[in-house]
Amino acid sequence: MRVVAIVAAGGRGARLGAEVPKQLLSIGGESILRRSVRLFAEIDRIGEIVVVLPPDLAAAVPPDLDLPGKPLSVVAGGARRQDSVRLGFEAIRDRADIVVIHDAARPFASPGLVMRTIDAAVESGAALAALGVSDTVKLAGAVGSAGPIVVERTVPRERVFLAQTPQAFRTDVLAAAIDAGRGEVMATDEASLAESAGFPVRIVAGEPTNLKITTMTDLKIAEALAGVERAPVRIRVGTGYDLHRLVDGRPLILGGVTVPAAKGLAGHSDADVLAHAITDAILGAVARGDIGRHFPDTDPQWKGASSMAMLAHAVALAGEAGYEIVNVDAVVIAERPKLAPHLEDIRASLAAVLGVEPACISVKGKTNEGVDAIGRGEAMAVHAVVLVAGRG
Repeated sequence: MRVVAIVAAGGRGARLGAEVPKQLLSIGGESILRRSVRLFAEIDRIGEIVVVLPPDLAAAVPPDLDLPGKPLSVVAGGARRQDSVRLGFEAIRDRADIVVIHDAARPFASPGLVMRTIDAAVESGAALAALGVSDTVKLAGAVGSAGPIVVERTVPRERVFLAQTPQAFRTDVLAAAIDAGRGEVMATDEASLAESAGFPVRIVAGEPTNLKITTMTDLKIAEALAGVERAPVRIRVGTGYDLHRLVDGRPLILGGVTVPAAKGLAGHSDADVLAHAITDAILGAVARGDIGRHFPDTDPQWKGASSMAMLAHAVALAGEAGYEIVNVDAVVIAERPKLAPHLEDIRASLAAVLGVEPACISVKGKTNEGVDAIGRGEAMAVHAVVLVAGRG
C-alpha cells in the first residue's frame, strides 16, 4: 500500500508575530518545519513526502529540508489551507493509496500516532487524531444583540473532541473531500470536508504533547518540550507481591472494584491485594521501600483504609522522584471467583489512579491448580510488574 505524507506549511503564522514565517523558527536547534518533515522521513510506511510552502519559500527551498532516504518534493501553496492541501494532493494523487496530512505547526506528534491514524484510515476510509476533553463543556450564546454571554446548555463532554493532525484518508475519500471544499466553502481541516462529503471520520486518540504552535505561549511550551525531548530517558522496573487470606464477612475488592464473591480478603485496610502488589512494585521501582513501611498495619489510621489511596500515594512518590507510570502487568492467583467479567472495570479503575490509559494495564487471572492454600480457596495472591520512566 502506497502511503504519502503531505506536510501543510503554506501559511506564515502571522498570529505568532515573528519576523520570519513560523515554520522556519528554531526549536531546540531544529526548525519547526524540519521537525515535522523528519517525523515522516523516519517512518518506514511513508513512501513519499510532499511539503506545501508559501510560493516564495517554495521557490527557494529551505536547506534544512535536505533529508536523506525518502523522496521529497515541494509544492507552492494557495491562499487557504484547504487550497494548499489540494495542490499538494494533486501532485501525488496518482501514486498514493493512503494520504496522511499533517500541520507543520505540530512538530511533536509521535510516529506511533501517525501509524495508528494510517491504520484507522485503511480500515475506515478517513481518520483523525483528536483529544477528549476533561473539563465540563458549555455551549454559550448572547442575550440579545449586545447582551452578556450566557450558558445555553451543558454539552456531554464524552462527545467532545479537539481535532489534531495527523489526519489520514484513502485517496478516493480525500479526493471527494477536496471536491467538497472547492469554491466558497471554508474548512479548517480535511476531516470536516470529508464529513461534508458524507464520509464517517474515525477518531484516533491524540496526544497532549501534539500541540499546535500558534502563539508565543505555544512556542515557549514547545521549547520546553524540546528540552525534555533531548534529556535522556530513565527506565526503571519494579516488582510487587502480596497475599491475603480469604474469609467470610468481608467484601472482595480488587483494583478498587468490589467483585461479587462468597468470601473477601482479610487485612488491616480494605485488603485490596491487587492494589497492594502494584503499590509495592511502584515503590520498588523508585527505591522508596515497601507498602509496610508507608502504611504499617499497626497504625490505626489505616484501619479499613482504601488501598487505592495507598496506590495514589505511591504514584505521587514516583512523580516526586521524576518518574511516571508507563505500564503495569499483574497476575491474580485464585481458584475463585472468575475475574474475566470484571477485568475491564478493574483496568479502568487502576488506570484512573495510575494516570495512564486502560490499554497500559494488564490484569490476568490464574488458578493454582488446587495446590496449597491458594488452591484450596483459602487465599489469593498477586504478582505485579511496573515500568516507570523519567527524564534528565
